[in-house]
Amino acid sequence: MAKKRNRITNPEPFLSADNDESKSTTSTSTKRPKPPKLHQQQQQVISSGISSKILKEALIQQKEIEEEEAQEQNPNLVFVEEPKKVAEDDEEEDIDDFGGFSETRSQFGGWEEDQIDEDDEKLLEAFLSVDSRPQRTLADIIVERIKEKDAQVSSEARPMPKLDDSIIELYKGVGKLLGKYTSGKMPKAFKHIPSIQFWEEVLYLTEPEKWSPNAMYQATRIFASNLGVKKAERFYKLVLLPRVREDIRKNKRLHFALYQSLKKCLYKPAAFNKGILFPLCESRTCNLREAVIIGSVLQKVSIPPLHSSVALLKLAEMEYCGTTSYFIKLLIEKKYALPYRVLDAMVAHFMKFCEDSRTMPVIWHQSLLAFVQRYKNELTKEDKANLSTLVEKQRHYLVTPEILRELNNSRNRGEKEDDLMSIYILFSSGCLEILGPCLP
Repeated sequence: MAKKRNRITNPEPFLSADNDESKSTTSTSTKRPKPPKLHQQQQQVISSGISSKILKEALIQQKEIEEEEAQEQNPNLVFVEEPKKVAEDDEEEDIDDFGGFSETRSQFGGWEEDQIDEDDEKLLEAFLSVDSRPQRTLADIIVERIKEKDAQVSSEARPMPKLDDSIIELYKGVGKLLGKYTSGKMPKAFKHIPSIQFWEEVLYLTEPEKWSPNAMYQATRIFASNLGVKKAERFYKLVLLPRVREDIRKNKRLHFALYQSLKKCLYKPAAFNKGILFPLCESRTCNLREAVIIGSVLQKVSIPPLHSSVALLKLAEMEYCGTTSYFIKLLIEKKYALPYRVLDAMVAHFMKFCEDSRTMPVIWHQSLLAFVQRYKNELTKEDKANLSTLVEKQRHYLVTPEILRELNNSRNRGEKEDDLMSIYILFSSGCLEILGPCLP
């Protein structure tokens, strides 16, 4: 509602025009500027950077609201998540702002411990390799290099690489700090490691196996941001993965800081696949507990479709381990469009078990069902016939009927939906002709 204005009466209505002009100029020159209103002051306080962040967050929230409304109207509608980039704002923040994770906080991938069935674990153990070698660490690699150069090195003590004494002392001191680290600033010398040419030898001096979980998280942030894909892969494979597996083996769960470290690894998906996922499956010693915990990272963080396709192709061609099926199922359930080459490799992967006399674990049947449900219309007629033969030999009383139903009620690769409908109409009309005399 407009404010009520008081009428101002002119005390000298009959002055000349010249006097009016002189008076108006005098009054305007002596007029004081009004102080800014409250809302104007607040606008000046908010910087452009904060405004852009607010707008970005608002757009994200608006998108979530629209998706929720659409989901309520159509429950069958599925939204494919866009690949989440590791928050750039988070990476731009100073590493030293880290407040630390609680030592009592643990993460089990969102699963309750009693959900891991002992019978399933025992069945999967039949597919694990008995004579596999222990996983190599960064220390193993560096010690081998030192021994190659100097055969007289003692195997009992921890050998030191041939570096300047001041560098050795500096980074041994850094290692002691990282063993007690909980929060706050990271040593500056540690932040320079990614830019050093012989970074693996320097990292070895800090004794990564003795770092605190929070220090491992901070180190992962630094290396994921500042190393290339190949170097990041080395760090993940030789430092982070052995530490994660050791923590799960000892505590039957994973420390929250180490779990967050795995999520940070996906900042570089190719390095995650080559440094975490593939070595874990290639070891053929990955148990169900490890698969569930590490797999939950794949569930929570979206992976670009190209990297997901490469991961499926590699897992399909790999020597089988029981928990490999678990990772295959997780990647299939992301529902990305896959190239025909990957689909053919997946069919070949499952067909390897056609003549296998072993009882396949439930997760194998579930991964096959997930594959058929998602990509049944992209399979050839020959593929479907082969898979039908497979499930007749490798049966599961609950899953196999579902697989056969999906295969029988789908079109073949290259066929359009209209072709399937016309086949159905012809089939229906033929049935009506046969049943015609029986109808009333």
